[in-house]
Amino acid sequence: MIKLARWIVYAVAALALNFPVIVTLLTSFKSGKEISVNPGFWISSPTLENYATVLQVSDRLNIFAYLFNSLAASLIGTVLAMIITFPAAYAIARGRYGRKVLMPLIVNLRAVPLIIFAIPLYMMFQFAGLLDTQLGLGLILTIVNLPLSLIVFVNAIAEVPIEIDEAAKLDGMSKWGIMKGMMLPVCRPALATVFIFGFITAWNEFLFGLMLTSNRAVPMTVGASFFFAASGGGIQWGAASAVMIVGALPPMLIGIIMYRQISGSMTAGAVKG
Repeated sequence: MIKLARWIVYAVAALALNFPVIVTLLTSFKSGKEISVNPGFWISSPTLENYATVLQVSDRLNIFAYLFNSLAASLIGTVLAMIITFPAAYAIARGRYGRKVLMPLIVNLRAVPLIIFAIPLYMMFQFAGLLDTQLGLGLILTIVNLPLSLIVFVNAIAEVPIEIDEAAKLDGMSKWGIMKGMMLPVCRPALATVFIFGFITAWNEFLFGLMLTSNRAVPMTVGASFFFAASGGGIQWGAASAVMIVGALPPMLIGIIMYRQISGSMTAGAVKG
């Protein structure tokens, strides 16, 4: 009886937390007429016309281009942030370099409203020819991902016994060899954690995608808004719901595939003070 009650609580909690996603998914299978007369959960005549509309490529709308732009920029922003922060985290955790200045400076970037950088970043990108490019958007997403990546890596490396480093030094390994040959494999759960959360954060970024792209490198978050009134005559709720579901699939799939790589201790380290 207790076990049944527990599962009922889990089901109710899951339903409540995923209620917006469920409503969006159901709405994506309704026609425009049915949405107006039947906004509830029941679907009388399921249809795929909204997905057909979204997946249809035209001169003005191209969801495949938006998906590719987001994928490219998110991978750049996630991987580059990992490449930058892992050596820095090793130096901070093992050598105590930058713990008083560099660590707080980077971490506090999360507390600063990014909109204050809008004008100088736009001018810099315009001068460097990075406006409306996947690389330019990826570089900005790298900055966005730096604080979380550094926090997770520092906590993960600090949890590895220092005796491992000392034993490796006695065997003649350099600090670079220790970091690359020993720390990377040991910190694989932390790498997976940073990749998943960094990719999701980069994928969901809207402000810089709207500000720094206009045509060639429009990300999915910005491109999805183009479908709300794709056919004119007000908001197209069916098409809008379909494009949101399609746009949510890549990060969701990556999260499912890599979830087992994340250990509970490393996940806890991501939020440790």
